[in-house]
Amino acid sequence: MSDDYEWVPLCLPPDVTRLSASTRLSIEAEYRGWELTRVRLYNDGSRRVLLRRKKSRLSDRRPDQAEL
Repeated sequence: MSDDYEWVPLCLPPDVTRLSASTRLSIEAEYRGWELTRVRLYNDGSRRVLLRRKKSRLSDRRPDQAEL
């Protein structure tokens, strides 16, 4: 993994539909700047997702902390 990016793993349980997962990931992309890097679908229906975004100059803050 590159030092130029922040990475966030997400685990989506089996009861999350494909449409709901897509909506959630779209919101993360639109409002927080995350892009989809990898999705793994498991036999039980759960998904593991890896999101990334370029580090900002304010990289010392938590990734999901709102800017003021």
